[in-house]
Amino acid sequence: MTISSMTGFARSSAALDGLNWQWEIKSVNGKALDVRCRLPNGFEALEPAVRAALTQAFKRGNLQVSLTVSGAVAAETIRLNHEVLDQYVAAGEALRERIGGEPLRADLLLSLRGVVEISTMAEDEAQIEKRHAAMLASFHEALKALSAARQEEGARLQAVLAVQISRIAELSLAARDNPARSPDAVRARLAEQIARLLETGAAFDQDRLHQEAVIIATRADIQEELDRLQSHVEAAQALLISREAIGRKFDFLAQEFNREANTLCSKAADRTMTAIGLDLKTVIDQMREQVQNIE
Repeated sequence: MTISSMTGFARSSAALDGLNWQWEIKSVNGKALDVRCRLPNGFEALEPAVRAALTQAFKRGNLQVSLTVSGAVAAETIRLNHEVLDQYVAAGEALRERIGGEPLRADLLLSLRGVVEISTMAEDEAQIEKRHAAMLASFHEALKALSAARQEEGARLQAVLAVQISRIAELSLAARDNPARSPDAVRARLAEQIARLLETGAAFDQDRLHQEAVIIATRADIQEELDRLQSHVEAAQALLISREAIGRKFDFLAQEFNREANTLCSKAADRTMTAIGLDLKTVIDQMREQVQNIE
């Protein structure tokens, strides 16, 4: 199973009884699941089902859902209001007999207020339910397409993360096997640093020198950091094949990786170890950027 990204886009269109509509869903990364719907007037009843479907399908991400509709929802009928028309005709004829003028024209009469009435036939519940069911069916098509898009992007992220985790493991091994950690190298550095202490002219007894040597050796020891890095690598590899949403866990793990890399750099005894630590930080920073898009 591949991991899922939080980035994706999907669209679906359909029509029924002269009504055309189109769903669009846009998904970007987010700390939690945030759904925003833009539905036309008269279609607000679809929102609860839309939100429920998205909540069931996804765990994280900022989702923007929009619905555009065109065409007539219900049939319209045109009716002449003969009572109003007769009043207009009577008034017009009376005025024409009084002052003269052209005979009354039908097109002008039809444009007068109240002569033509447009009414919409009321829909029954069965018609409304049928339309809503068809619109939700096409929404679920867009939802499936979005899920596929997020999975496809997730597969790309998974491949990139696998390479980065392998690189972290390689650098950790390089740090473990670095010649600067050999007993002879450590002994030489201790001797050099103790010699500097003695050059200051301060009086140090043997016990004090022993304590200073222990402190220097402890500060230079990176075995704990290497052990934790190895443990983090194993945890990251396990997350990549997990069947759950791993974004939050991976984000926390990336912070732990970064903490160990910072400590390793601060304890670096020579340039080669510093270079390894800096390479580690670079790869970890790149990994953290990718992790931000994981669900």
